[in-house]
Amino acid sequence: MGPNTALVATGRDPLQQHGFVNPPTYRGSTVLYPNAEDLFAHRNKYSYGRRGSPTIDALTGAINELEGAAGTVLTPSGLSAVTTAMLSAVRAGDHFLVVDSAYNPGRHFCDTTLKDFGVETTYYDPLVGAGIADLIRPNTKAILTESPGSLTFDVQDVPAIVEVAHRAGVLVLMDNTWATPLFFKPLEHGVDISIQAGTKYISGHSDIMIGTVSANRDAWARLHNTHGNLGLTVGPDDISLALRGLRTMGIRLARHQETGFALARWLQSRPEVAQVMHPGLETDPGHAIWKRDFSGASGLFGFELREGYSQADIERFLNSLTLYGMGYSWGGFESLIIPFDTRGRSLPSRFKGRTLRIHAGLEDVEDLIADLDRAFPALRG
Repeated sequence: MGPNTALVATGRDPLQQHGFVNPPTYRGSTVLYPNAEDLFAHRNKYSYGRRGSPTIDALTGAINELEGAAGTVLTPSGLSAVTTAMLSAVRAGDHFLVVDSAYNPGRHFCDTTLKDFGVETTYYDPLVGAGIADLIRPNTKAILTESPGSLTFDVQDVPAIVEVAHRAGVLVLMDNTWATPLFFKPLEHGVDISIQAGTKYISGHSDIMIGTVSANRDAWARLHNTHGNLGLTVGPDDISLALRGLRTMGIRLARHQETGFALARWLQSRPEVAQVMHPGLETDPGHAIWKRDFSGASGLFGFELREGYSQADIERFLNSLTLYGMGYSWGGFESLIIPFDTRGRSLPSRFKGRTLRIHAGLEDVEDLIADLDRAFPALRG
């Protein structure tokens, strides 16, 4: 099946649902057994609402199909998807390699909770590629990748990292929220655990929080056990909304991609802009790897302003916009813009000017460009 066909067809069976197109939403905790013999033998397909239901199976089944996974678990947020994957991969005394451009709340989890649990984290250059071999120690158990990286959009050579890691018996995790499995399939590129913040493109409507973690056969048992031991679950109504969003994710991503490219190319022409960080642009340093490994781009990218603008200038610029919301998420139908700062990372920042991130929504691109065009004069006071 093609990707859009899979999005429409997987995770539902109308013939098993009395002909209704969408699977019903099962709300429940207790599951009753028909008799004592089945109770003692645990013969029910479902045992408790937290550990599975037809609603959970509908979404995880669809994600398994898209990811090519041995299994998928659902979590209450994108961050909990990241942390659950981490906890399944490392233990006390282990060494963990995490890309320096990883999602910042995930870094915070490494620097606090994992540190308290006796896991040592080293942050590495996203462009290290096969050179990561020099960072692997005897007790290195996992490597976290995120490509393109949060905020800075650095593209990693994931296949090269996977090859080196697996030779050393090290698991590879990837946060693939930016591309989704429609534009990059981590497990097909050798990654062991694929992570998505379903809050973003799976949902698509900025109205739920959910995460997905998918694993290959080697990593599935530990992931499934860790998820169960943590007692994680997602409300059935949120799962049903995620299923609704999943059905249209392909056509939404196509529009996000088209608008994102148009905005990025327009911003390249602005005298106020020093550079645009979008791996789909031919001028981007990561473009060659992106073109080799990815089949598309989402609507999220960044840009750096030329030096000399103050925070007051940025505030005037942002307050002059009418179509772009200011908020710390993305992936919904609405366009967003936020300033960002990467000086708190381990590696020195490569930016001299102030930086901003855009999520290209589903509005008409001409209107989004006109809104930016009206706001840029505010930078000059």
